[in-house]
Amino acid sequence: MDGSEVGRHCLALLVSVVYHGRALPVAWLVVRGCKGHFLEDTHVALLTQVQSLVPPAAQVIFLGDGEFDGGTLQATLTGWGWQYVCRTAQNVILIEAGEEFTLAQLGGQLGQRLSLPGVTFTRQGYGPVHASAWWRRGDQEPIYLVTNMELAAEACYWYTRRFRIETSFSDQKSRGFHLYKSHLRDPNRLARLMIAACLAYIWIVRLGAQAVQDGWVAIIHRADRCDLSLFQLGLRLLDHFENEDMPIPVAFQMPELAGLSKSVRY
Repeated sequence: MDGSEVGRHCLALLVSVVYHGRALPVAWLVVRGCKGHFLEDTHVALLTQVQSLVPPAAQVIFLGDGEFDGGTLQATLTGWGWQYVCRTAQNVILIEAGEEFTLAQLGGQLGQRLSLPGVTFTRQGYGPVHASAWWRRGDQEPIYLVTNMELAAEACYWYTRRFRIETSFSDQKSRGFHLYKSHLRDPNRLARLMIAACLAYIWIVRLGAQAVQDGWVAIIHRADRCDLSLFQLGLRLLDHFENEDMPIPVAFQMPELAGLSKSVRY
């Protein structure tokens, strides 16, 4: 989950699922605002919509940056049986055996991962949680995480997948659909625009996967290696089909609706 600016003076909050290096949008909402965080109630409300779509047997790992470390959100995720890994602040209050301290006070060195299982989070006392400080090589400072996973190494492994949503935002903006150039300023109209943009995004990624599967990469990119994402491959394949006047594969399948005997295909 993450937020991004869209249109004029509006922010979109998105929940996406990671697929082969790309974050495919599942649900979103748009509100007025230029910068800043969404209310925690908004986080929970949007995730509740997503939770209703998730199969009961599915294993879910929620990833979020420092905006999504609220105790209510953590409790909601744990109550659903979901695992989570969220970034948190270095000065967040942790409590162990009645003693308060912050993650920053732990110190730590480059390449080191410090683990604190079984602590409570903030003075509100949510927990127990597993907090950790992870100073990756190449970073100028540690990353501080809070999770309900047992192993800090596993939490760190999954947290690296969070950055995939940044590539999705750049595809929707500067490297793809340029949503940031929209002059729309009404949140409802922007939310409807994002329906088209997100469906198109998923379709383009699907074309990229087809390019890899059917051997189009050597024709639209290069034969010795591939340096492009599935999104960029999809755009190139679409461009190739248009230039060569070839049929463009489109296969959207809608779920069954009340009153319809079968799925509708476009």
